Amino acid sequence: MPGPLDGIRVLDLTRVLAGPLCTMMLGDMGADVVKVEPPGRGDDTRAWGPPFQEGESAYYLGVNRNKRSIILDLGQDEARAELGKLMREADVVIDNYKLGQLEKWGFDDAWFEREAPRAIRCSITGYGKSGPHAARPGYDFILQAESGLMSICGEEDGLPMKYGVAIVDICTGMLACNSILAALNARHTTGKGQKAEVSLFETSLFMLANVASNYLIGGAKGERYGNGHPNIVPYTVYRTKDAPIAVAVGNDMQFGRFAGIVGHPEWAEDSRFATNKDRVVNRRIIDGLIEEALLAEIADHWLPLFQGVGIPCGRINTVAEALETEQAKARRMVETVDHPKIGPVRTLGTPFKFSGTPTSIRRHPPLHGEHTEEILKKGFEE
Repeated sequence: MPGPLDGIRVLDLTRVLAGPLCTMMLGDMGADVVKVEPPGRGDDTRAWGPPFQEGESAYYLGVNRNKRSIILDLGQDEARAELGKLMREADVVIDNYKLGQLEKWGFDDAWFEREAPRAIRCSITGYGKSGPHAARPGYDFILQAESGLMSICGEEDGLPMKYGVAIVDICTGMLACNSILAALNARHTTGKGQKAEVSLFETSLFMLANVASNYLIGGAKGERYGNGHPNIVPYTVYRTKDAPIAVAVGNDMQFGRFAGIVGHPEWAEDSRFATNKDRVVNRRIIDGLIEEALLAEIADHWLPLFQGVGIPCGRINTVAEALETEQAKARRMVETVDHPKIGPVRTLGTPFKFSGTPTSIRRHPPLHGEHTEEILKKGFEE
């Protein structure tokens, strides 16, 4: 069955993570995605490993399905002419080149207005197209540092810590996808394409969410709480007799039930802990008391009791455990696609589901330049 973006043609001029994740999402929703790669190495992530399978990196395989790959040496006039042909056919052109690169090749606003007026152009940059840092390249790790995200991650008395994956890149890719979908929708009304811009810098500030609001409204500059929450207590990881568990008590009613289960109903009446505000002020005291109580039993004793009365909690799985859970299987969050070199390749499923126009995994992550000949002959036409 056709997906919700069936018939939409996407020209992917991106590499590494934010852009390729965005275009993979569009491809999962049915778009025809053509990935343009340079000769030689191709997308940088083709070399990022181990692990590799038959020379293909797991990193590249993870964000490039549902695409076709074409090799163009855009330093050459002939290749830029071919790129222009594809741009004229495309509904979406997305790039993460350094500032001014497309314009340098002749593809400026005037060119698009004249040659591809209905194209949606999405640009992913490090810091946006204006401001004192506009010309700087963007790197997820550096933006986690500069944005304040790292300053609020890690143990209270330890070093600031980055997230375990390139979370700024991932969120930027998702925002790029949202922006493209919005611009495609607007085209129904205006009949014209437009430019959409996203940057790692703006994404990383946007990701501060309630922590940013705490500063903007209350002047709170942000602190590290380990696994704790700046505005909610108890909301962290606690040790039990055999394994740590995550507990997220969201309101005072839940806290009363929680206190009763762990054998201390008096906590709910204690002036230090009765309201969330009190518990935030006295977080060290109540967190210490909770861990002392939980250490009396194993994780499998506590988790069913908490879940039974609606207290959010969970086991801290490894990545392998999480991907092999029955819930992941039930929601088809691990799927298999055939690859011409590797054979069956397991890949993450799609996190969005549609009842009438389902997503699908139709193509393996392409080999470098696998579709160059057919696309140079036929363009987007399959």
